[in-house]
Amino acid sequence: MYDVAIIGAGINGCSVAYEFIKEGKRVLLFDKEGIASGGSGAAGAFISPKFSKAGELKELLHSAFEYSYDFYDKNFPLAFTKAPLIHIAKDEADDEALRVYKQNTQLELQSIPLDVQAQLSEDAKKRENVCIYAGVVDAQKVCNDMNCGAKFVKEKVDTLVFDDDFWVINESYSAKNVVLATGAYDMLIQEPYMKLRGVWGHRIDIKTTTQNFYSLHQYVSISPSHEGQLAIGATHNVHYHPEKADKPYDVEQGRAELLHKASQTMNLDNIEIVKDYTGLRSGSFDYLPMLGSLVLSKETLLTCKGSLHVKKPNFTEYMYYPNLSMINGSGGYGFVLAPYLAKILTEHILHDKKISERISPARFFARWAKKR
Repeated sequence: MYDVAIIGAGINGCSVAYEFIKEGKRVLLFDKEGIASGGSGAAGAFISPKFSKAGELKELLHSAFEYSYDFYDKNFPLAFTKAPLIHIAKDEADDEALRVYKQNTQLELQSIPLDVQAQLSEDAKKRENVCIYAGVVDAQKVCNDMNCGAKFVKEKVDTLVFDDDFWVINESYSAKNVVLATGAYDMLIQEPYMKLRGVWGHRIDIKTTTQNFYSLHQYVSISPSHEGQLAIGATHNVHYHPEKADKPYDVEQGRAELLHKASQTMNLDNIEIVKDYTGLRSGSFDYLPMLGSLVLSKETLLTCKGSLHVKKPNFTEYMYYPNLSMINGSGGYGFVLAPYLAKILTEHILHDKKISERISPARFFARWAKKR
């Protein structure tokens, strides 16, 4: 019997595994392909806040950025590279957003050195920018290091049954709690209110004679140079989904798009493609992550029939799956959000600490039920 079974070994699942292991719990981790084999493995894994004027996602990501920067630096320093980050506006609207951001942020801002400015394209030089101290994570290494101490099973989970106070997985394993961290793929539990946006990510590692010491974010993200290589990545294809497309993703076209977008930010010389990484990332339709228990829709519709159309729903009245939680919908900010959200979820499961209703999956049930 395990204390928790986590389904999905991307950065979300691995972060939850780490928190439970730290609490001395027995952890079972499943993934049908392997550790960080999907969207997490294809991520640039940049640790940065959201550079926007305002909003709930900006505030959440600011807290997650500060927490995760210290988390990686303290717990996984060999998988974390500290590097200044330059975010450059894409257009005039972005210029205005960055001007407002710089006026209001509490983060310490830096100026861009002249030698770095000289590497930028003429268009990038004209745009508003913000420079902060940030970092980049080695996605594969940190995910593998996080689940050291867990039992990893490379296996697709086909059956998940609750029986007498514990969950039975694939008729072979049992656990007191289950956490779904399956990203934009099949969540196993089918509920009509649960919908995710799948966004395709593509990253290329390249060799180049251009030396870059900063993380650069504009049309795509460009990592600092390491041993003559750097990474270029983006969550840039909102239409392609590997489980729904009628033909394979065009890797050559994706490379060309990434290199073209990178060239709009900085000049890269003598480029040689080293490796491609692709994977599906998941986002919610209100762009905030989903964290916590799943509502039993049929049972809740019956028991809460009279109170589902109130202006402010009471989530405590809903009926939930027993000992079943999810962590999902982080979009392109998975490596920023995951440690922060995993800490909140673990404290909720083990110590009954409250999760904000704003990121609870129950919010989607409430909206769905009102439409019914």
